[in-house]
Amino acid sequence: MWAGIAIAAACCYGLKYAGLSVPEPVLRHRLTVRAADLIPVALLGALIAVQVFADGQRVVLDARLFGLAAAFVLLVLRAPFLVVVAGAALAAALLRLA
Repeated sequence: MWAGIAIAAACCYGLKYAGLSVPEPVLRHRLTVRAADLIPVALLGALIAVQVFADGQRVVLDARLFGLAAAFVLLVLRAPFLVVVAGAALAAALLRLA
């Protein structure tokens, strides 16, 4: 197990070093900047999808989907962030209560 941890640590260090070794023109390239802007959005979307639609190894449709829909509606209406979170939680809780 410790060998796996050491290998993973070395790989992480190597990846970090490789990122620091990238020449400046590559970092300023239009495509690189665009990808760096979009990667966090894609990761957040994937995290939301996994948390809403997955239960272990199964795909489920339950109150979490209704909460996500409520959050989407509130975001379209430009509600403040805390209102969006509270509205999504309330929608999911009410559906679970029913």
